[in-house]
Amino acid sequence: MSDNLSQKLIVTSLNRPASVDLHHLFECIESKPFSVLFDSAGSRESHARFNIAAWEPVFVVVAENGRTFVHDRRNNVETTSSLAPLQAVSELMQRHFKHYSIDSDIDNDVIDSLPFLVGAAGLCSYDLGRYYEHLPNTAVSELSCPDMAIGIYSHTLIEDSVSGVIYECRLATEPAIDIASWLNQRKVADRFDLTSDWQANLTQAEYTQALDKIDSYLRAGDCYQVNMAQRFCASYQGSEWDAYMRLQQQNKAPFSVFMRLHENCILSISPERFISVRQTEVESKPIKGTRPRYPDKVKDEASSNSLLNSEKDRAENLMIVDLLRNDLSKHCQPYSVDVPALFALESYAAVHHLVSTVKGKLKSDSSAWDLLAGAFPGGSITGAPKIRAMEIIDELEPHRRHVYCGSMLYMGIREDMDSNILIRTLLTEKQHVYCWAGGGIVLDSDANEEYQETLDKVSKILPVLGRTHE
Repeated sequence: MSDNLSQKLIVTSLNRPASVDLHHLFECIESKPFSVLFDSAGSRESHARFNIAAWEPVFVVVAENGRTFVHDRRNNVETTSSLAPLQAVSELMQRHFKHYSIDSDIDNDVIDSLPFLVGAAGLCSYDLGRYYEHLPNTAVSELSCPDMAIGIYSHTLIEDSVSGVIYECRLATEPAIDIASWLNQRKVADRFDLTSDWQANLTQAEYTQALDKIDSYLRAGDCYQVNMAQRFCASYQGSEWDAYMRLQQQNKAPFSVFMRLHENCILSISPERFISVRQTEVESKPIKGTRPRYPDKVKDEASSNSLLNSEKDRAENLMIVDLLRNDLSKHCQPYSVDVPALFALESYAAVHHLVSTVKGKLKSDSSAWDLLAGAFPGGSITGAPKIRAMEIIDELEPHRRHVYCGSMLYMGIREDMDSNILIRTLLTEKQHVYCWAGGGIVLDSDANEEYQETLDKVSKILPVLGRTHE
């Protein structure tokens, strides 16, 4: 990758057997560190359509222990960056993708519709917020997962789930993939099995005590809403990819992601968009408000109507919409931030959600990286005001969140970005798997109902992989 010369980006449609989709191909490379799959999972919510696979990045930017490292994987050289983590990624993108041209026989309108092509993709953990805000250090940090791990990728596969076409996108310096060679090396993933019951890090009594403390903060005027979560953990054996595919098929969430790191895997079946940017058009879709799904249609409709008519849930949602309007306005054009959809119902396999849409236009002197840094982590999973809510979270949740409520994102060569909120997400480390669930707590929250909501949210996660034990 030259710093000075214009680079040629080749985009072709992939010739492969009709029975082979992107998930089959990704299975051939999922075991490699920094392989990542952005997966619409067959959903059409939030206009989900494309699946993106990337592997073997040429650079990786990692933030951990308060420092930022840049690893040149071509030369196996690691350097320390003085820049903030996201700015370090932005600088790499500007340096190595500044000049490019697209070489393709594919119609320009089709290429224009494709997301990402090549660029930066990876993980921003919830704790990346510590690099941008001064926060306490109370919750126990017991996992080695980095606070950020973003690769710079020069080769991707992009599947249009509507047409079924898979596009190969690569810099001309990268050889085209050999489908036959990939498929010959493909191995059937070992079945994922838990070797212990799920254990929560809070009993219901401890969770209730934490909510009582939040209630005292709310009544004192410290904050208006705090997102409180509990964590579940179990030991396991077998393939993380097998676990992801079982969860993906059960939940069909539009912002699903699988990523493998050196010591961790992220398995996300998230229904929530954090921020997207396309040609200066900015969008965020915060979720606040949840009800369980039921097999009985009458009962299920009553559950969704209960959510739509809940003053409490609408008030919670509105608080977060206002918070996001403020966060986005830092890097959006004056008066461009708008809310075209407020309190819309979206229904998934396990739950109904109340979802709003916030839009804006990016300032000419701001980048999508600036926008992301200014709004991170997402307000829908912190509370309001954000920093005070994060301080209370660190006080009351016994363990750091790590990936939970962070974001998986991509930023393409054309400065198009999309990102999710890492809810309904599992993290693996040293043959243990971790999963979190939480909810927004306000003055009229009921402790029993809030505790049950956390169980509703993981009702299509934990039972798929094993039994829960408090």
